[in-house]
Amino acid sequence: MKNPIAITAISSVSPLGNSLEQAWDAYQSESHCLLETLIGNHPVWAGKLPKLLNKEILELKSSDDKYKNLDASVLYAIYTARKAIKTAGWKLGDNFGINLGSSRGATALFEKYHEEFITDESTSTLASPTTTLGNISSWVAHDLKTKGPEISHSITCSTALHAMLNGIAWIESGMTTKFLVGGSEAPLTPFTIAQMKALKIYSKSKKEYPCRALDMEKNKNSMVLGEGASIACLENGNPADSLAKITGIGYATEPLTHNVSISTDAMCFQDSMAMALDGKPLDSVDVIVLHAPGTIKGDLSEINAIKKVFCNKTPFLTTNKWKVGHTFGASGMLSVEMAILMLQKQEAISVPFAEKQNTPKSIKNVLVNAVGFGGNAVSILLSK
Repeated sequence: MKNPIAITAISSVSPLGNSLEQAWDAYQSESHCLLETLIGNHPVWAGKLPKLLNKEILELKSSDDKYKNLDASVLYAIYTARKAIKTAGWKLGDNFGINLGSSRGATALFEKYHEEFITDESTSTLASPTTTLGNISSWVAHDLKTKGPEISHSITCSTALHAMLNGIAWIESGMTTKFLVGGSEAPLTPFTIAQMKALKIYSKSKKEYPCRALDMEKNKNSMVLGEGASIACLENGNPADSLAKITGIGYATEPLTHNVSISTDAMCFQDSMAMALDGKPLDSVDVIVLHAPGTIKGDLSEINAIKKVFCNKTPFLTTNKWKVGHTFGASGMLSVEMAILMLQKQEAISVPFAEKQNTPKSIKNVLVNAVGFGGNAVSILLSK
């Protein structure tokens, strides 16, 4: 990176709530936010928005006649983006860029319109515009009255961190000074759950913690899906009130031998972490927020990659998927939020059932990892 980029605000909606304060309070508890709920005709574990927060999303949906046909993934993004720019002090109509992605996009609407087509061999007029992936950024841009640029993409589960990479590139190019970046996901639908079950990675556990992300002794896959959005405001320079600085970025893609797997020692993560560190001392990283989806191979390959890069100087390791589930394209930015909280509070957030570790005395640098199907890894180094 030429110069650090400041994060001047971050906002989210997730099973943790809709504020940094609520998220921090939730992280203080060893309880998870996952519920056994009926999706389609089958009860499954899921990370759902709290009822009061879901009510606010429904109020947003009914506040504008144009919003009543939008997918939840778009509504989550609009709600979260409004809060983010308000916190950052940006104004409606300001000239800033937007890059908000999603792994699946308008999943619920797509399933609804497809079911209509199978039944009637026709579908609604709005089926196409409301299910395109570009729908997320374009509606947020409409709501915030910004002139763009606006970008939406899917790079599977590393989508939000790829959005951050893109925002950084725009700012460093000098073409803009501000960028809104993040991801939004509403994957709690019958077809999406069925896809994860088909991969044999979804949790069937009846134990205290249905998702065992970072439990290296588990003998069953334990991924659980969650819904939410997380959006950050990036700015050039070094504002005094910034939450954190982005001081390193890394990315890599590795050739795959299978459609959904990465190598046993995650070469993509080794490369992305090394690029983000860019020669910095290994012991300068205090915490790593892992992607760790709760699958046996996924968790282990990332741990192997960390050991290869950091050798005997492995930092404190943590993740949030045991608590909120895997929010696909939004997950990387929720991990950034977790990292920012640790930098602010100077307290490491642990996984209650993971192997005990030495707690860092101070937290100055946190590395955040994300990867998705296709072996597309991103690592972001955040500093105080």
